[in-house]
Amino acid sequence: MEIRQMRYLVQVVEAGSIGRAAREMGLVASALSQQLTRLESELSTRLLHRSATGVQPTDAGLAFYKHAQLALRHADAAAQSARHARLAGHVSVGISSSAAAVLALPFVQAMKQRYPDIRVRLVGGLSLSLAAMLNARQLDMAVLFETTALVHGASVPLVEERMFLIGDRNLPSLKSLNDWPVSIQDISQAPLVLGSQLLRRTVDEAFARAGVRPNILLEIDGLEVVMNIMASGLAATIQSGGATVRLSPERFGSWEISDPLMRRQTQVSTLSEPELSPAALAARLVLRDVARELVAQSRWPGAVFTNRDGNLTGG
Repeated sequence: MEIRQMRYLVQVVEAGSIGRAAREMGLVASALSQQLTRLESELSTRLLHRSATGVQPTDAGLAFYKHAQLALRHADAAAQSARHARLAGHVSVGISSSAAAVLALPFVQAMKQRYPDIRVRLVGGLSLSLAAMLNARQLDMAVLFETTALVHGASVPLVEERMFLIGDRNLPSLKSLNDWPVSIQDISQAPLVLGSQLLRRTVDEAFARAGVRPNILLEIDGLEVVMNIMASGLAATIQSGGATVRLSPERFGSWEISDPLMRRQTQVSTLSEPELSPAALAARLVLRDVARELVAQSRWPGAVFTNRDGNLTGG
């Protein structure tokens, strides 16, 4: 059970409606309902009566609601005391280019709100480059794409990302695609511009298993250049959902690729635990909290949050 689940239940009981509570908290109603169902499953009891007119707490739900209110007051008081203590210091955080598009700004905003005296240095780049910087102790932590074997410190899973075909809707090989998941065979003729070595490996494995060859026009190390070439209409690309957040849906299409190999695990890798400062420990916690909320609010396309034990939640 998590504090946020208590907060969700309290908000829903007070609002009398999952939809209304979701709007007040800036969440997607289906994601909020899923969290409440998970809470009921953990407690092995029904907490809410759901109906067409709203929700009402059961006797067990009302008892839980009263105790949750008290627990939340204590938790908020503890958080206020922690903020009052003003944890200070500095932390260097690397974020891979595709994840940075969706994660960087919310992370910085959350750090500024929770720990205003911690100075954050952000570094963007390819996962392999960031892994090398982490191993050289030029970074405290980094959000990377499946590079656990290359990192000397510790790694915990963050999100699993589904891969998308992204391109100008007027590109001839894309015009026949409908706005729902596509197969490898559906996109085998699309000219592609691809980026990092790690992504190329994923694409090669998926296409090989499907028995077709990708039509790779260009290979470029650098997401910004890849996306610029895609935007020119010269070729499409394959990227995770984070790369789609700033694109105009009227001009550019993004099609989830249904092949099960077209997924990748994004992780938070750090220096070894003894080397992490209090500021770095706080930043790692904030990174995971922000990623969880982005997935819950459907703001990280194609991402599913991964608990520390490797279980997927939301998305």
